[in-house]
Amino acid sequence: MTATTDPTPTIPVGFWAQAGHEPDRVVLIAPDGEEWTAARLHAACNQLVGGLRAAGLRRGDAFAVVLPNGVEFFTAALAATQAGFYLVPVNHHLVGPEIAWIVSDSGAKVLIAHERFGTQAALAADEAGLPATHRYAVGAVEAFRPYAELLRGQSPEPPADRELGWVMNYTSGTTGRPRGIRRPLTGRLPEEGHLGGFLRFFGIRPRAEEPDNVHLVCSPLYHTAVLQFASSSLHIGHPLVLMDKWTPQEMLRLIDTHRCTHTHMVPTQFHRLLALPEEVRASYDVSSMRHAIHGAAPCPDHVKRAMIDWWGGCVEEYYAASEGGGAFATAEDWLKKPGTVGKPWPISEIAIFDDDGNKLPPGELGTVYMKMSTGGFSYHKDEGKTRKNRIGDYFTVGDLGILDDDGYLYLRDRKIDMIISGGVNIYPAEIESALLTHPAVADAAAFGIPHDDWGEQVKAVVEPAPGHTPGPELAAAILGHCEQRLAGYKRPKSVDFIAEMPRDPNGKLYKRRLREPYWDGHERPV
Repeated sequence: MTATTDPTPTIPVGFWAQAGHEPDRVVLIAPDGEEWTAARLHAACNQLVGGLRAAGLRRGDAFAVVLPNGVEFFTAALAATQAGFYLVPVNHHLVGPEIAWIVSDSGAKVLIAHERFGTQAALAADEAGLPATHRYAVGAVEAFRPYAELLRGQSPEPPADRELGWVMNYTSGTTGRPRGIRRPLTGRLPEEGHLGGFLRFFGIRPRAEEPDNVHLVCSPLYHTAVLQFASSSLHIGHPLVLMDKWTPQEMLRLIDTHRCTHTHMVPTQFHRLLALPEEVRASYDVSSMRHAIHGAAPCPDHVKRAMIDWWGGCVEEYYAASEGGGAFATAEDWLKKPGTVGKPWPISEIAIFDDDGNKLPPGELGTVYMKMSTGGFSYHKDEGKTRKNRIGDYFTVGDLGILDDDGYLYLRDRKIDMIISGGVNIYPAEIESALLTHPAVADAAAFGIPHDDWGEQVKAVVEPAPGHTPGPELAAAILGHCEQRLAGYKRPKSVDFIAEMPRDPNGKLYKRRLREPYWDGHERPV
């Protein structure tokens, strides 16, 4: 028998193994364009493990980072997940007391911050009582030690006692203080983690099967999904291209330059890409894109269709929570079933329950619950919340939705955002979608405000598009626009204007900030 040569290269799964296999391969392009090889990134992550252990961290301990997208963020993620630590990424838009809460609640023993966020990080470190010896800064921050000191003198070789650690994300805290999502350590080696396998749910294959994949990181890495997608891509051999501050034209340039094939996006980015002049959009080649996966916020139908018309079938959608579980819809799924967020992942189950805990049949609206086959979680130091949001092995983050007969999930809104006017349930996402079809509307929010007779009435807050002046004439035009598209009970009764909508960079709207001033002195019905 004649031996045959397997044309498929032998590429191990897992960054650490790949670094030994191909040390000179470029695995990361930093926001400033600097190229990092696998060996260089591997050495930095190993040195960080040594530095953190020298600072007193042991198995199960946490450290926090307030960092922009950059090499240091990825170094931290790799270090934590091979040393049995918990990495606590902090939203760098938070202010000192908010950061201090997360540092204190997580029990983080070390804080690493970038000088860009140094003022708030220093306030947080003081309030949390973190010793000066355990504060490190990328750049210069008063009373912080240089980040380089954390790595200096530490071995670039793999550390002893390697163990799979976790990222401990904090929920956005829409109904109170954020809570950490903590998964138990398993004692397994880092190589026994999932290491990117979940990307197959989205049709993204390892480098051994599809060698030209390049992942673009275009949203903040402190967001659960963004870091998960990026880390998973790295572990299955895909080079990463990092963006620090997102702009639509720069994103198009990077896709064109690096032939990027997949990325994680949010609908706000779609909206701003589509707002570019046609000649700018046409000057970049985005044909390399295979998977533009979006989530984190509802996407209006007309925006989704416009992106599919431009980018084609790579525009895909998922629904998930930091706690775990999710659904996925290809462009083909969505075009067949407009508005769906997809069917459950192979490792996830989705069910709809009523307020009494009864599972509902297809077509009935209720609260969306999920469960994962890969293990559970708890909210750190909040067993009450952990129990409250569960029915058996299922958990919820408070979204309302429907499953159809084919198992596709349709979201209606978060329960907390639903408007109840005259006893009728009104779903803001539908109103916001109608508002966004008006050319003068750059962004919009709808919510309930107090009304003596109806309980609540619909209020719209609009961020005007460039070139449009806020005022009574524009408000009247927007209300007239809604009159053609929405039933009377759904229409906003008034419009207020705002210079910039309070969204985080992942597209999540801080609706509570908009709603609360209108309810000052009133008790909002639940």
